[in-house]
Amino acid sequence: MNDDTPAAAALARAVERRDATDAEAKALASSIRIRILRLCLDEALSNREIAEATGLNPATSLHHVRMLADTGFLEPQEARRGKRGSREIPYLATGKSWFLNTGDMTTEMIEAFTAEFTAAPYEERTMGRMAAMLTEDEVEEFRARIDELFEEFRSRRKKPNAKQWGLFIAMHPSDPHDR
Repeated sequence: MNDDTPAAAALARAVERRDATDAEAKALASSIRIRILRLCLDEALSNREIAEATGLNPATSLHHVRMLADTGFLEPQEARRGKRGSREIPYLATGKSWFLNTGDMTTEMIEAFTAEFTAAPYEERTMGRMAAMLTEDEVEEFRARIDELFEEFRSRRKKPNAKQWGLFIAMHPSDPHDR
């Protein structure tokens, strides 16, 4: 691919990362907060709506929402009237988490994925697993192609008749002789 293409430029922006601050890393070190960010990705939700979607009580949900808002992962939107006429503030994810190196969040990411995956209707779930024999160069090529594909589809935001789908990809050496 030519490095001057819009896709190449978008991918370069996607992989420009910086290390998370301690507060940012702590905010993302929770599977429930990762789920909240996904819930608020394309639709601003109030604390009440987040609590209902996650099965948390509103006070616990508010703790998580405030931590994400205080660190810039959620952004409060214009206040609106709730179901019973009360004033509520909806929150929208900023996408900031896509650009941070947060260290090892394996457990939190897998827990968030598992909760979301098992909550989805069985008939709509897709799962696959494979082992591939790859040279170091091929590993880097594979990762670059996955990153490019992620960026291409991540940049497609909310549109009519579209439904949000979650995707989780993990890659690791699997040859027990390499350990």
